Amino acid sequence: MNDNIIENAIRFAEECFKNDSSGHDIDHTLRVYRTAVRLAERENADKKITALAALLHDVDDRKLSPETAESKSRARAFLKEQGAEEEAEKIIRIISQVSFVGTDSPVPDSIEGKCVQDADRLDAIGAIGIARAFSFGADRKRKMYDPDVKPLEGAKSSEYLAERENTTLNHFYEKLFLLKDMMNTDSAKRLAEGRDRLMHLFVESFLEEWNG
Repeated sequence: MNDNIIENAIRFAEECFKNDSSGHDIDHTLRVYRTAVRLAERENADKKITALAALLHDVDDRKLSPETAESKSRARAFLKEQGAEEEAEKIIRIISQVSFVGTDSPVPDSIEGKCVQDADRLDAIGAIGIARAFSFGADRKRKMYDPDVKPLEGAKSSEYLAERENTTLNHFYEKLFLLKDMMNTDSAKRLAEGRDRLMHLFVESFLEEWNG
């Protein structure tokens, strides 16, 4: 494995996300990377595997690169180029288990995967999570809110991933409010508490202001 693989992975991610405006930009990736490594230290996980999975977790995401989402070909090509074939399958497996796809989302089967998933979910909630939700909604040309478009609560992957009319505020009910109770590590659970409270206060205030 290339001794500079972490630095190279950062540069690779920067190139992949240089034109992103959906909230899945390089800053998101770097926050997930830093948080995942801190969680790995506390959970006695392999920090290099965790770091690489965190840095590559979105390069083949279905929302950003649907043509490579199934094969994970971007991540695979990078790891091969860096001489990390031995570690590649574990990293790819982590990446494939990270994303929220509904109430039946996978729970990673390694501690490294749990650290990356928790870090990714922590970045989806709280103040940053609120900002990212509205960035993503704007990128997808969604309304902020429409009282006639009801959230699809408790949706499993087949429903959650289906194309449908939706709003940014619905995203809080369909995903963001669920994440606190889906954290894997004790450290992430503690961090999620305050972020979850902030989101609930925000949505409550939003609806009060919307209704005048």
